Amino acid sequence: MNDRRSFLKQSSLIAGGLWLSPSLLQARQKISPNEQIRVALIGANNMGFGILRHHLALPEVECVAICDVDQNVLDKRIKEVEEATGKKPERYTDFRKLLEKKDLDAVIIGTPDHWHCLIAVAACQAGKDVYVEKPMANSIGECDLMTQAAANYGRIMQVGQQQRAGQAFIESREFVKSGHLGKIRKVNIWSNFNYGLGNEVKPATPTPQGVDYDFWLGPAPKRDFNPNRFHGSWRHFWDYGGGLMSDWGVHLLDMAIWVEENPAAPSTVLTYAKNVNKENRDRDTFDTMNVLFPKKDFLINYDMNGGLQSGPYNKPYGIAYVGELGTLVVNRSGYEIYPEWDGTAKAAKCEVKKLEGTTESHNLHVANFVDCIKTRNQPSCPPEAGRLAALHAHIPNIAARIGAEQLIWDDAKRQFIGNNEANKLILPEYREPWTLPKL
Repeated sequence: MNDRRSFLKQSSLIAGGLWLSPSLLQARQKISPNEQIRVALIGANNMGFGILRHHLALPEVECVAICDVDQNVLDKRIKEVEEATGKKPERYTDFRKLLEKKDLDAVIIGTPDHWHCLIAVAACQAGKDVYVEKPMANSIGECDLMTQAAANYGRIMQVGQQQRAGQAFIESREFVKSGHLGKIRKVNIWSNFNYGLGNEVKPATPTPQGVDYDFWLGPAPKRDFNPNRFHGSWRHFWDYGGGLMSDWGVHLLDMAIWVEENPAAPSTVLTYAKNVNKENRDRDTFDTMNVLFPKKDFLINYDMNGGLQSGPYNKPYGIAYVGELGTLVVNRSGYEIYPEWDGTAKAAKCEVKKLEGTTESHNLHVANFVDCIKTRNQPSCPPEAGRLAALHAHIPNIAARIGAEQLIWDDAKRQFIGNNEANKLILPEYREPWTLPKL
């Protein structure tokens, strides 16, 4: 009878559209309380909930709380988790109250970028480990604060640059590091996506029922509600995000930094930025950017085109490691090596390699984080890696905002050389009563 009740319960969960298999539900029941990893989600509308689902696909992880300022999102997500796991997470609308929970090991931060720093630092101070979506934060200085907080409080912090867990990118890095492509001259990166144009202009509207919009704005400037600045499209405005550059740019630039001999901050950064498509678009950020990062090991060349969908090698986005012996082109679907031709030997200069059919690696990145919670080992994308990738996105955005073709960054001093206007954008001004975290 017990087996039948268990089967019926599991069947009803799956019939309800949930995402935990009967075998996983059975495995979860066998985990002792001492082995459980108790997580909470802060910011549950989109990517944050996707990351929570990957956490809950691990039998030792339990969701004990969800926090959001949109009651509609909060109701939906609590219901989904309860139906999937049989346990109802506690409900919070203020992350500070959530962080007071004693029976909590880690938090997932899936909020807009302008909230990452405040929540992550508070979580570290409360003794919680942190999985924070990329980019690490919405400014250079906030990334520094988060890096310091993780170190000061001995917390595990995984930044959501999940390509570090992807087979295609891991193998590509191995080809580069092993010398298979010869000396790397440059790394070409491109990202062409329609959504980079931003939404068409819309009028301000009343705040949707159930939304605490003032709390959603938090430290960002006070503004009337506009749907273009809310769910799904907030990243096109400097108050909350950095556009296509800090969304896809961080992921792809991270893969260039990852193959450096000693991953480092950029020094000289050359930027071209323009809004080419101006037809009824509502955005602060740019649809067209080209950025050059002359690094010690090679040149990084980043090419971004919002509103376009095609690109080199018939890929809308990708990375090309250009070596003396061949070029390796990779994106999340796989990679291929295009060898240079040796006219004298009448042969390819390196062996052709190809991988197809790879998929997203969020699940592996999450599994790495959970393992590091238990072992206290450094995760695959620790705070410093998140900081470096964010720097490579924020510096061009700052240059574009102030109209500077070149900026020189001194990473030791954490400031730009000879440009006070750029230095003013290293840290945001928080709206009262919110203040920058103090460590």
